[in-house]
Amino acid sequence: MSANLDLVRSIYADWERGDYSRADRADPDIEYTAEESGPLSAQTWTGLAGMAEGARSIIEVIEDQHIEAEEYRELDDMRVLVLDRRSGTWKQSGIGHGKSTALPAMGAHLVHVSNGKVRRLVAYFDRDRALADLGLEG
Repeated sequence: MSANLDLVRSIYADWERGDYSRADRADPDIEYTAEESGPLSAQTWTGLAGMAEGARSIIEVIEDQHIEAEEYRELDDMRVLVLDRRSGTWKQSGIGHGKSTALPAMGAHLVHVSNGKVRRLVAYFDRDRALADLGLEG
């Protein structure tokens, strides 16, 4: 197993326990992108403060969020694709009298690692879109 894969597995181990607090595995100039889904529009943040802001913006619209890795794919010497399963509900205020809708169950993260740190992180709420963007099959 490569060092990059070990790093990504350790990040997911924390996320699966609900711990999103560690920033020491991220490059100070990290680029964090969340692809469009539900009430979220596609957006990119940079730097550690930007990553924290992006994470907060997602947490604010999802309640009871949980993520679990299903498969790790090393795409090359810098990129790891993680196919994951997510649960939770989108918070919707004012639309449908405050009803919530289920979060898409199958997502992915594309993790770019450089010099032992996550340099770029792309969150896909739709696994099929991630696979299509990368020219991969399920």
